[in-house]
Amino acid sequence: MGAREYLYEKVSKGERITAGEALSLVEEAPLAELMYLADNIRRRLHPGNRVGWMIDRNVNITNICFSQCRFCNFCRTSRSEDAYVTSDAWYDLKIKEMRSLGGNQLLLQGGMNPALGLDYYISLFRGLKQRWPGLKLHALGPPEIVFLARKERLSYREVLLALCDAGLDSLPGAGAEILSDRVRKIVSPAKATTDDWLSVMREAHRLNLPTSATMMFGHVETMAERIEHLVLLRELQDERPEGHDGFITFIPWPFMDRGTVLAEQDGIHSNVTAPEYLRMIAISRIVLDNIPNLQSSILTVGRDTAMISLHGGANDLGSVMIEENVVSAAGDSFRVSPSDMKQIIHDAGFVAVRRDQRYMPVE
Repeated sequence: MGAREYLYEKVSKGERITAGEALSLVEEAPLAELMYLADNIRRRLHPGNRVGWMIDRNVNITNICFSQCRFCNFCRTSRSEDAYVTSDAWYDLKIKEMRSLGGNQLLLQGGMNPALGLDYYISLFRGLKQRWPGLKLHALGPPEIVFLARKERLSYREVLLALCDAGLDSLPGAGAEILSDRVRKIVSPAKATTDDWLSVMREAHRLNLPTSATMMFGHVETMAERIEHLVLLRELQDERPEGHDGFITFIPWPFMDRGTVLAEQDGIHSNVTAPEYLRMIAISRIVLDNIPNLQSSILTVGRDTAMISLHGGANDLGSVMIEENVVSAAGDSFRVSPSDMKQIIHDAGFVAVRRDQRYMPVE
């Protein structure tokens, strides 16, 4: 039996593979064979030919951010003419529009604004929950928790507890980029380190706060660093207390380069082709044996590639994303309506199941 056949058999039996074995597979296995292995895992984890999707809305709290990451052309300084902090009236308008379309969750993200402390976010979350009963808040991310903890001289746990008490329902995996400090020093040197990001998520898992994990790839990282990113997520997921959610889903997407410092000043452009994206979806499904869901980023890769990814390990197409500004500011994004999303899933040969952030079906 050859080395590749040995790995195929190991994956088919549901045995965990090492970082070195994953690197060998992703670099050497034919794409069709890699997708076949991942598709079998998806079928085992999610029988019934069902693919999830949801309706939510991304509202940016502020576009003022001290981090100034080199892949982001959304953020501004406090002196910028178009700098803003979203008002209560604007939140209410956006939530009203979202609910008219059947959505009930806000993805709240934005810059790390030095003027906004923990009290601001507590007041914001409580106010939204009081004015809009039943609203779900999928908000902030590990870099914001690190920022607030340092600003307020609190532990990550104390910040998370305060935010949960104010209404935080789940924590996005934002700011992961690539979990390699070599990469982070290039693309986001002022943002949370790899250990910071993992430590925040560890505390969230201990509190049984549902989380997601992400990866933005296709810039300065190596394939080995992508695999190490996956392995770090898998190891952290292993640590979660019994009965706790941990990471509910993993969402990889390609770097969008339009107008970014990485592209304009450093000459680093997005280099992810559709086959490479499908390869990453497949190896993610194979490596992340303890994270139940894998979401394809229809926002960044479009209809056709997203449809194919459902046959290569992905079991979810994410949200119709009524509003999204950070990724779309750096590249053309693909937008869909609820009816479009259901049709896309149907055309791919699956049953569309609308779900919530915890991946529970919504009637």
